[in-house]
Amino acid sequence: MTTISAGSDSDNARKVGGTSPWTKAGRNAAIASVLGWTFDAFDFFLLVFVLGTVAKDFGTSITEVTFAIVLTLATRPIGAFIFGRAADHYGRRPVLIVVIVLYSILELLSAFSPNLVFLLCVRALFGIALGGVWGVGSALTMESIPASARGLVSGLLQAGYSAGYLLAALAYAFLFPMFGWRGLFMVGALPALLSIFVIRSVEESPSWKLARGQKKATGWAVVKEHWGLAIYAVLLMTAFNFFSHSTGDLYPTFLEKDLGFSPSRVGTIAAVYNIGAILGTVGFGVFSERVAVVRSSLRHSSRCRSYPCGLFRAAQYSLRLAPS
Repeated sequence: MTTISAGSDSDNARKVGGTSPWTKAGRNAAIASVLGWTFDAFDFFLLVFVLGTVAKDFGTSITEVTFAIVLTLATRPIGAFIFGRAADHYGRRPVLIVVIVLYSILELLSAFSPNLVFLLCVRALFGIALGGVWGVGSALTMESIPASARGLVSGLLQAGYSAGYLLAALAYAFLFPMFGWRGLFMVGALPALLSIFVIRSVEESPSWKLARGQKKATGWAVVKEHWGLAIYAVLLMTAFNFFSHSTGDLYPTFLEKDLGFSPSRVGTIAAVYNIGAILGTVGFGVFSERVAVVRSSLRHSSRCRSYPCGLFRAAQYSLRLAPS
């Protein structure tokens, strides 16, 4: 997805809300993106809690069912690329609507899986839809809110993922005993209703509308210009996702199968560590704004040494490269 990279900080700030106060359009864009990311995670993590039950129903091993998670994660980059390019051409708002409806429909189809092969195919397609949510939603939000709020809102956006995991944990604790795993996936189709809110209340990105019809830098040109930051971001997110998914995706199964915990107890434990994650993401989002302010002060006082400057430069570029 094309990003803002050229021009001064003031130029970029003016294009993406600057220091202007919050508007209704900005608030609605942020709400829609946070909820879209929350329900995205909710639909993904429902499967994490029912791996053992699905394996039992299909007469296979838990290991084979976990391949559905592998396929979902493997196809997410494909979706990110496809829907990112689509958002550049057709706008952030319509593409966000499409991906929300698409992953909701595929979640519903998961509930009617007659066998493991069907489930694997659906979850692979689900991953493609899943991949389009974060990039498109975050671009729409960062281009619609004041630049001074990006740190806090970035924390809120990331907290949406933990909030979705939290909702999945609560659904498993309270709904699974009554409706089973297929019932959970049917509940996972409800996020499609969010598309109604996006259609009625969310406006298109002002930066995308401003740039429409103008010649824009290609994604490859932006990567070439900021190749160091691009490599850093890819490696950082690879490490984060390895740490997160290699543990969090199978931890509920460990609690259930190895420790013999009940669904309510497993759901409660998962809820607790996701509350901690929400506090962490929002807290560090706020902290990132503080860091940016300190960096600016150090720069203007000419007392910034090479190592701190490198850290603060990464934070500055992370904000400057908000997708547009």
